[in-house]
Amino acid sequence: MYDCFNRNINYLRISVTDRCNLRCRYCMPAEGVPLISHSDILSYEEMLRVIATAVPMGITKVRITGGEPLVRKGIVQFVEKVAAMKGIQDLGLTTNGTLLAGCAQALAGAGLHRINISLDTTDPVRYHDITRGGDLLQVFRGIEAARKAGLSPIKINCVVRSSSDEPDAQSVREFCEKNGLEVRFIHEMSLAEGHFTIVENGHGGDCIHCNRLRLTANGMIRPCLFNDIQFNIRQLGIKEALEAALKNKPEKGTVNLNGSFHNIGG
Repeated sequence: MYDCFNRNINYLRISVTDRCNLRCRYCMPAEGVPLISHSDILSYEEMLRVIATAVPMGITKVRITGGEPLVRKGIVQFVEKVAAMKGIQDLGLTTNGTLLAGCAQALAGAGLHRINISLDTTDPVRYHDITRGGDLLQVFRGIEAARKAGLSPIKINCVVRSSSDEPDAQSVREFCEKNGLEVRFIHEMSLAEGHFTIVENGHGGDCIHCNRLRLTANGMIRPCLFNDIQFNIRQLGIKEALEAALKNKPEKGTVNLNGSFHNIGG
């Protein structure tokens, strides 16, 4: 399906939860953030109905995000049901990796194709500080489990403050080169200020070629991360919300004053 600027929209990012087991400094304050009520979060069945509606419209790629998607119970079974849908050609998941060691094999067996893992430093002390308590060894175990499970490619998402030449970023680059991993550098962004750049070695932030829609955990279809436009699938209906998002997808991002990275999925 094509938007008003003749971009082929074939990619749906689904935030299955706004919960996360880390408190990364660039994502949320130390005390956390107000969370969506459990009664407002979509069931997996509702999410599957959205995908089932979106695929005949042209969606072929799905990425599961959060928050941290692996904190939601039943995620492996959800992945299995998405993978079984005819028309899904590319199924990925983005995670902080801390819980991955215990479910990488199950995710691969369920039909997950690829995985993105967040890693901003290879220094355990720095990692603990950036994430406010995270254990870097858990991430390393998760990466190794993903490799053994056959998930490929394994992409590493590294957030940088201003440059990929920063010491932490360079340590991540070296780690990836030694371990056959693909690294992408994501410059810190501000939704409220409209500050974003194109991801190094990736496609995020490239408005001219943007091909995605987003489904939030509470049922909003958002055509752009850096925009307040959203359409409620429960109020409008799934197809109607998708069509409205497609019709109103902006040419480029501006600012977002009603959302956060933790509940939209980045």
